Amino acid sequence: MNSVEHSPLGKSSEYIATYSPELLFPIPRATKWAELGLSAETLPYGGVDYWNCFELSWLLPSGKPVVAIGEFAIPADSPNIIESKSFKLYLNSLNQSVFATAQALREVLEKDLSATAGKPVTVRVRSLDEAVREGLTALPGRCIDDLDISISNYAAPQPELLACDPTQIVEQCLHSHLLKSNCPVTGQPDWGSVVVEYRGAALDPASLLAYLVSFRQHADFHEQCVERIFLDLQKRLQPEYLTVYARYVRRGGLDINPYRTTLAEVPANRRLVRQ
Repeated sequence: MNSVEHSPLGKSSEYIATYSPELLFPIPRATKWAELGLSAETLPYGGVDYWNCFELSWLLPSGKPVVAIGEFAIPADSPNIIESKSFKLYLNSLNQSVFATAQALREVLEKDLSATAGKPVTVRVRSLDEAVREGLTALPGRCIDDLDISISNYAAPQPELLACDPTQIVEQCLHSHLLKSNCPVTGQPDWGSVVVEYRGAALDPASLLAYLVSFRQHADFHEQCVERIFLDLQKRLQPEYLTVYARYVRRGGLDINPYRTTLAEVPANRRLVRQ
């Protein structure tokens, strides 16, 4: 039984501090894909889900603890997502577990996460010094957050708000920091920044902002929100290419950053100021 109702999300959980891969809980993507009219064979995008863990720690053979930052790249077409609370519980189970090197830990993480996701997951274990050197980044393109809009309905995404001029073909990159949705199980807010980059019919930036704000009370996981945005824009713009990705604020030491695109490139996983 791998539906979210059977996951540890929203339930009281014991803190287990020794290696316990059985804590990982897969949730099939197929159910949400079906809601969007998709299947594994008909996905109109490629991409990756970047997860960043800021509470990664383990013990050396001497008993001395190590802290680091974990980066996990999960293919967007993997059969399963990994339920976020189970992911956190699994990572916590490393806290009192012994690994001789960061490389040894990375190999275990890749094995366990790939088995749960159903496709190879790439793991990077970064030292704090590495993270400092890489620093923060800013989103590309034009920020649309200062545009004047009026909106009062936040219950569900409203693709009808998207307005474009099909007589004008443009290439542009727009971003907003006003994306918010809610966890479908706990109801807790998920805050994010989103980028839309495409070549196609000229999209009215104010209409994009109103559409993104309409997600404010929508209940869905990060990955499905980005996929819904991608599909609504693809239908409206009929673009030559389209990329949609979001950088979400972390909860419980993890942030989740879905990237969906018709292009072949996979972006660098660069942290924003709110992350």
